[in-house]
Amino acid sequence: MSAHFQSRNLQKSKQRAQSGQGMTEYIIIVALVAVAAIAVYQYFGQVLRAQTAAIAKELAGEDGTQETRTARTAAQGAKEQAKRKSLSDFTGNADKASR
Repeated sequence: MSAHFQSRNLQKSKQRAQSGQGMTEYIIIVALVAVAAIAVYQYFGQVLRAQTAAIAKELAGEDGTQETRTARTAAQGAKEQAKRKSLSDFTGNADKASR
């Protein structure tokens, strides 16, 4: 009988380990999505704010032309920034440590 209980306990501990592994993978994926969202918001945050302001003014019956121009300018700036950056810009001090 004790062999049966040991087998059952071993099976339960394996299930818990697999459950923990799944949770760890989920957390890593969520963290990667969050980092990507932060990067996108850095590039396009000003664009989104200006577009939202233009929409709010237009809905209020006011002229949103200035906010639309601001959004275009910010979008052009984000486009230029995106051209200059690559994944190597996000390695931090990793490549300095290898020298």
